[in-house]
Amino acid sequence: MRIYTKKGDDGTTGLFFGGRVKKSSARIELVGAVDEAQAALGVARAEAEPGSELDQLLVQLERDLYVLMADVATAPANRRKLQPGTTLVTPGMVSSLEEQIDRLSGRFEPLKDFVVPGQDRRSAALDLARTVVRRAERRAVGLAGGSPVGEYLNRLSDLVWTMARWQEGDAHLAARRVPRRAAARATGKPGADVKSDVKSDARPTRNPT
Repeated sequence: MRIYTKKGDDGTTGLFFGGRVKKSSARIELVGAVDEAQAALGVARAEAEPGSELDQLLVQLERDLYVLMADVATAPANRRKLQPGTTLVTPGMVSSLEEQIDRLSGRFEPLKDFVVPGQDRRSAALDLARTVVRRAERRAVGLAGGSPVGEYLNRLSDLVWTMARWQEGDAHLAARRVPRRAAARATGKPGADVKSDVKSDARPTRNPT
């Protein structure tokens, strides 16, 4: 079996359960963005220990995105053929992400500022993946057609942000430098150098939208 078919040489691509649309269509743009998000999660998984909790969670998320791509790549006339949880995104899949967010959020102290990405390779890869998921979410606006695709992508970006903070542990690097006087109070050392990783009094911030 050859990997190439030449059917797309005319600028169109096939949909799930039949039909063809232009590769530049909004539906295919969304599928492409989700494909990128899945690959970005794969890069993050490559940094995880094989068989670890992080590895297993990322595998499940990558598999979920195949379900989401099948959902999006189906013409409205064929949606009745979709199977919940296999080719159709369900509210239960969204709820599962929320449960994971709540579970992992308990593993690090609540943050009071934005975080500078890049504290370690795993968290950096997850932060990059989060931005790709966000792009897919923006592409989903107006295309969901009654399916919770947009909700799923929104919660997924929140989860990936949470996973990045979980992987950092308590080594978060705050976006804002703390004034010297505040740093001295926090460290108990007069004239202490300003440290970016000292938590500030800013409003708690999670995953920026």
